[in-house]
Amino acid sequence: MAENVGTPNTRYKVGTVLSEYELLDLHAELPDLWLGESGEEMSLRELADHINIALLRRAMEAAGNDPLEGEVENAYRLLTDDEVSAGVRTQQRNRLERDGVDVDKLENDFVTHQAVYTYLTKGLGISKEKDDETDPLEKHEERIQRLRSRTVAVTDNSLTELRNAGDLTLGSFDTNVDIRVYCQDCETQYELTELLQRGGCACESDDT
Repeated sequence: MAENVGTPNTRYKVGTVLSEYELLDLHAELPDLWLGESGEEMSLRELADHINIALLRRAMEAAGNDPLEGEVENAYRLLTDDEVSAGVRTQQRNRLERDGVDVDKLENDFVTHQAVYTYLTKGLGISKEKDDETDPLEKHEERIQRLRSRTVAVTDNSLTELRNAGDLTLGSFDTNVDIRVYCQDCETQYELTELLQRGGCACESDDT
């Protein structure tokens, strides 16, 4: 089960760079992107590239650049692809440095697929192993809790950006997402975890 998905675990490199580059939305998406529970499943190498491209984009934007569509992905390819010649890679590094990007720091911040795996499994406590014996209620509760954590992280990030930009007046805050389920048949309402733990609402089966 994932723990603290909404907050980067800065004891690990992946959590540190995502926190430093303020990529909280991406951090919240990592479990779903790896597990594919929302329909999109990425390999660890794809996830590492996805994170690194986001770091590059944020570094370019922080330097005052407004990358065109596909520009960041191409720049990342020229920096990292083994098939790119040393000369072309140097040209790309020089181009980024002229634009104000600290390429040495950026490349040091890039993560590997091994680092992503360690972060997901040890930093966030996520397992991709299939277990046919898993309680279906517990399985779906974990899925919903991950989505709830993601909602909290995205909301926190958006509110913080609005506050920092002066578009929203807001002091220290906590974001809570409360999921309640109302059954129209028996007219009862339950908090999600309570409903799942009790195995259902107040409705009684009618076999007659």
